[in-house]
Amino acid sequence: MTRFDFLPVSREDMRERDWYYYDFLIVTGDAYVDHPSFGTAVIGRVLEAEGFRVAVLAQPRWKDASDFTAMGAPRFGVLINAGNLDSMVAHYTASKKRRHDDAYSPGRKAGRRPDRAVTVYSRLAREAFPGLPIIIGGLEASLRRFAHYDYWADRVMPPILADAGADLLVYGMGERAVLEIARRLRKKEPVASITDVRGTAFLADSKEACRFEAVECPAYEDVARDKRRYAEAAMIQYDEHDPVRGRAVIQPCMGRYLIVNPPQMPLTTEEFDRVSELPYARAPHPMYEKEGGVPAIQEVQFSIIHNRGCFGACHFCSLAFHQGRMVTARSHASVLREAKLLTEHPDFKGYIHDVGGPTANFRRPSCRDQLKRGLCRGRNCLTPAPCPKLDTDHSDYLRLLREIAALPGVKKVFIRSGIRFDYLMLDKGGEFFADLVKNHVSGQLKVAPEHCVDDVLELMNKPPHAVYQRFEEKFRRLNQRYGKQQYLVPYLISGHPGTTLQDAVRLAEYLNKRGVQPEQVQDFYPTPGTLSTCMYYTGLDPRTMKPVHVPKDPLEKAMQRALLQWRRPENRPLILRALKETGREDLIGY
Repeated sequence: MTRFDFLPVSREDMRERDWYYYDFLIVTGDAYVDHPSFGTAVIGRVLEAEGFRVAVLAQPRWKDASDFTAMGAPRFGVLINAGNLDSMVAHYTASKKRRHDDAYSPGRKAGRRPDRAVTVYSRLAREAFPGLPIIIGGLEASLRRFAHYDYWADRVMPPILADAGADLLVYGMGERAVLEIARRLRKKEPVASITDVRGTAFLADSKEACRFEAVECPAYEDVARDKRRYAEAAMIQYDEHDPVRGRAVIQPCMGRYLIVNPPQMPLTTEEFDRVSELPYARAPHPMYEKEGGVPAIQEVQFSIIHNRGCFGACHFCSLAFHQGRMVTARSHASVLREAKLLTEHPDFKGYIHDVGGPTANFRRPSCRDQLKRGLCRGRNCLTPAPCPKLDTDHSDYLRLLREIAALPGVKKVFIRSGIRFDYLMLDKGGEFFADLVKNHVSGQLKVAPEHCVDDVLELMNKPPHAVYQRFEEKFRRLNQRYGKQQYLVPYLISGHPGTTLQDAVRLAEYLNKRGVQPEQVQDFYPTPGTLSTCMYYTGLDPRTMKPVHVPKDPLEKAMQRALLQWRRPENRPLILRALKETGREDLIGY
């Protein structure tokens, strides 16, 4: 594989292609991996397929603009993203400690991107290329499009457009919006006039600049000083994030107006197929070989994305506010073509590690009504109880897995991305569950019960714990039936808003009785744009405006986490203190 299998990454690359101009520069905080799991590659290849010349500037130095100017100015604009993660999440743990490595950087080396990368890169691009359109996107820009609580600064920050100084923001999965913007820039349309593209946001001097039916949410200045107003704004923003019924949202900000247009409709199956099958190199750029490559490719190299979107709507998850809650899926033929491509890779050993996405077992919108009227306002598809209209048929996904498994050269097809267990339990006949246990678990199955206390689960927007217990029991019986020794790997969250120390003790007691020592325990991480982060900052449930206990004291958070990992000797002092504080001395030595 040569450099010519990738988009150019330097002026020398462009000269070797006999390019004396190029159209767009994509700047990213990740190393350049040309694979459909990486947003930079997807946007770059989509633009290339439209006839644009695209170059990539990956992880530029940020002390000055020299890496930008070295690329030369593109004709139409600069597209900027922080990478597959928010740069602050990439850099810091939930306890705000600096991470020692970065899977999205060559050799796993940390420190290859700045904090708040979108803002830093945007300012450098403006310095290097005055007057050129600057468009920001990706997860960091998407989740920070409104005024938002920033956990690391511990304050409300203005919309990222105000800090970055960019012209436009593309939120969500941006292929359609970026293409429309690119076509209009090619026609010499001024970027200031591109205000009517769905899935974009911009700053204006007047509300009248909005071209869609709109609703106004509390201003940046109001949400920064009044937590109740922050919660009100969060619910408006969340409710309008629907491609069918959603309206534009206007937020006054420092004498101007942030206008966030309604979301784009998800790609059709045909469009999703096309995007997924563009000529990706499916590897990190060769320039990283001497540094040990880019570790992030290992998780996805022999995996297939078959869907997008998630109507599960967990309150701590950013998916609902980024990809959206309408599920779309690729055709069987497209997925099979990709699977066949994987079998031809020299390193393929016969195992497809995952056929998944945000939630592996979603293959269609939640119901037919969603396509006509959008998701129901103020209601959820799965919680607190499944909607009677919910489409729970797993047969299409089951057929897809069987078709892949039948391909020559494929020994096994596994599912490693998350399974929504409550949705799985609704599958009529249970054929998919049986087949999953029999054929598609590689020893361990990842699931996300998150907690065992129903009051906490309700705040997370997760099903009651009894649903997980039924799932766990059926998983055990199916393993016995097929003579398997397979295990569930439960994801658990400590310190989520609404979780008291007593709740943590109840979860520890539950785990202890089952002899479970969780491998996956995540301290709640307040990332921008989620309803759980709103609860963390405001102490209010934004749906009801009722007060919520928020574990912010470092000692309480440490005790909650220690209780979940009760076998570790180093956790014993914290566990003893927690049991004494909650009056549960009866559990000491249990």
